[in-house]
Amino acid sequence: MRMYDLIMKKRNGEALNHQEIQYLVEEYVAGNIPDYQMSAFLMAVYFQGMTEEETLAMTLAVAHSGDMVDLSGIEGTKVDKHSTGGVGDKTTLIIAPIVAACGAKVAKMSGRGLGHTGGTVDKLESIPGLRTTLTREEFFEVVNKTGVSVIGQSGNLAPADKKLYALRDVTATVDSIPLIAVSIMSKKLAAGNDCILLDVKTGSGAFMKTLEDSVALAKEMVSIGENAGKRTVALITNMDIPLGHNIGNSLEVIEAVETLKGNGPQDLTVVCMHLASNMLYLAGKGTLDECKSMVKEVIANGKALEHLAAMVRAQGGDDAVIWDTQKFAKAPYSYEVCAKESGYITFMDTESCGIASAMLGAKIVMLTNAAGGVNFDFHPGDLMLITDQITTAVPSPLIGSNIEELGVRFPDMSEVYNKELQDVIRKAGTNTGVALKEGVYMQFTGPSYETPAEIRMCRTLGGDAAGMSTACEAMAARHMGMKVCGISCITNLAAGMSTQKLDHKEVQETADRVAEDFKRLVTESIRLIGETLA
Repeated sequence: MRMYDLIMKKRNGEALNHQEIQYLVEEYVAGNIPDYQMSAFLMAVYFQGMTEEETLAMTLAVAHSGDMVDLSGIEGTKVDKHSTGGVGDKTTLIIAPIVAACGAKVAKMSGRGLGHTGGTVDKLESIPGLRTTLTREEFFEVVNKTGVSVIGQSGNLAPADKKLYALRDVTATVDSIPLIAVSIMSKKLAAGNDCILLDVKTGSGAFMKTLEDSVALAKEMVSIGENAGKRTVALITNMDIPLGHNIGNSLEVIEAVETLKGNGPQDLTVVCMHLASNMLYLAGKGTLDECKSMVKEVIANGKALEHLAAMVRAQGGDDAVIWDTQKFAKAPYSYEVCAKESGYITFMDTESCGIASAMLGAKIVMLTNAAGGVNFDFHPGDLMLITDQITTAVPSPLIGSNIEELGVRFPDMSEVYNKELQDVIRKAGTNTGVALKEGVYMQFTGPSYETPAEIRMCRTLGGDAAGMSTACEAMAARHMGMKVCGISCITNLAAGMSTQKLDHKEVQETADRVAEDFKRLVTESIRLIGETLA
């Protein structure tokens, strides 16, 4: 079997069989199929589509490329919900405890924010002390005890999807409906639940902008789920405006609590009622009408809110903020924007609302990059904690008129990289077993690799790594009073340090090789920062 033949077959509009799809996924993950061939295949899929059988086969192959979670240690029927994401989408925080209060089990692995849409894990971590990283045993214990647990996704859940998504992202094949369905459903199948509810968002603030595309995606995913032996239902919900009133992690938790008290915004309440009712229906708790009545009852008697508080306690969080949301940390500044005249809102750029919310209130910046090693003790694949920087070779981002609201004219740069954050990253390295080098980063302008003479200059000045980004961003962040930390992935030896010519392909291959270590280090660093400094 040759990849060339599979590309040609799909290019010509023919369907691949199960064995052929299994081959291309397994061999790509193993590194035996180069990116350029897989890119060609993905583009062929983009134009030719996939049959129902092909989509199922590829989903199963991607799901089985990593850990397949066995939830048999959790009693009862396990039901999962997946949302395609949207601005203000805090539905999981509401429906998961509702469903648990009605007697079904919710063992959910959620993701972090992607682009302008917030992630459930990020929202939960705004609750002081709450852990979203649990061992398998802890996860099972929480679900069996409280009926519900929401944690971060396993690092080895559908690793083929991570590789394929990275390739789709740079080959303009992200918006292929069969490939989107494979990406979503492979992780849902790997997560091990009995039933799956899909919340497919549509509108300006959603990934799927048109109703037609949203329906097509929903049908594709339901087909995969049913053919894989999982009870699956999809709902199409509106994302032309932000869901509810609040955008932002702790603000959305507060609104979720208010909704569980029966005081939530009407649009959010209605969506959650439908989602929770369908999850209970899938779990075999009755007809849709009976399930809807159960949902109303556990909200009215407070049992749904009790289950949320119980989950928070079981995962190490302070449930006092659930019972009294005034205890959440408050923003030091607020500014009210009022309409200059009365009228009606006819359109809202929901995506821009999400982007704006993501830009507000940041206190800490973590910068990462791919860099050339200048220190002779460094090797390709090493990860370097940035302790300081040199910006001699690039124009300062602060040149021009100063914006006083952001910072002073001449900001102090004696500690660009925060020492507390450096200690946190060192601890993260120890916790994860990821070895860390340390050194000074020097930025050049690019977009070309540096000359051997420039690298000798860098080494003479005290640099340990060189690249084309990061230092300017760090300078701008410090100007704004933010705490900065940084990690470089040494992807190659810099110019003149070896006889090998510099090649971007080599850089990419090295980055791919250490990607999992890098991800574990960054994830653990973020967790520790949340616990100690944020």
